[in-house]
Amino acid sequence: MPPVDSVVEFGAYVQGKKVAATGIVEALDLVREHNKTADGANAFVWVGLHEPEAPEVEWLSEVFGLHPLAVEDAVKAHQRPKVERYGESLFMVLKTVAYLDHDELTGTSEIIATGEIMVFLGVDFVVTVRHGEHCPLTVVRERLEDKPKLMNRGPAGVLHAISDHVVDQYLQVADLMQLELEEVEATVFADVSSRDINRIYQLKREMLEMKRAVTPLLSPLSALPQRRVIPSDMREYFRDVGDHLSRVCEQVESSNELCSSILQAALARSNALANEDMRKISSWVAILAVPTMIAGVYGMNFDFMPETDQVWGYPAVLTVMITACVLLYRGFRRNGWL
Repeated sequence: MPPVDSVVEFGAYVQGKKVAATGIVEALDLVREHNKTADGANAFVWVGLHEPEAPEVEWLSEVFGLHPLAVEDAVKAHQRPKVERYGESLFMVLKTVAYLDHDELTGTSEIIATGEIMVFLGVDFVVTVRHGEHCPLTVVRERLEDKPKLMNRGPAGVLHAISDHVVDQYLQVADLMQLELEEVEATVFADVSSRDINRIYQLKREMLEMKRAVTPLLSPLSALPQRRVIPSDMREYFRDVGDHLSRVCEQVESSNELCSSILQAALARSNALANEDMRKISSWVAILAVPTMIAGVYGMNFDFMPETDQVWGYPAVLTVMITACVLLYRGFRRNGWL
């Protein structure tokens, strides 16, 4: 069936400008008729979908001649970033990431949300299928429509704009995650540590989630300029996007290693603080053991006990207890246990 609810927007573009079309089929017929009559024309149709149902994508596959395997991937989502060629068309999967605002990082905070963008690229069409609520492509479409020269680059230009937009989102999220790491690192090495390992571990999990989204795209995107469906004048633009992605991957990898170091440092500091607490507890137990032992001996009700018949007996015993406790306290303080 024709996509209805899942269509975000569609349009036919001739010489970089959007032309009126009543439907997707009519728009495709219009641009193909134009490409037949004009030499070197880059007229194409761009259809944008958001979480479509299987019948809708299958209807589009009949209209544009999409490969069944690519259609199946677009419906199921949760795909690994990749670029595959099916005949004269190209199928690309991009993972999207978004930074979620939160007042305070806790052990249950969700920092990064992920989604997917599937792109079907043909000679005269672009079909984008987006999964997830983040990283909408409306801003990309509006930017290209405002600059007909960019839109006139054809489907490859749209693919470049989408991939560049996604990679720019990677950069923004990576920078924000770096700020989160610096804040957590400061709390770990502060004089008064929160000792909250859970939020550091949560940040580590989020960093791994971003790494899984970003790193697998590096190889397919690097090989994309060599594809025959990419015009020669567009290849340098894709290489530029690949360079940006390489920078993101390096930053994510270094941040991931830093997060691991912070987690290890937090664990070591937590163990050191626990040992310090145990020393304090042991010191006070040792100090209190002396008067307890002496009081226990004198509480056994023997007939013959030292100094029990003397008036100063009790003060003498109390003096011995206090003196022993003071000496032990000074000894533990000198050794750094108290």
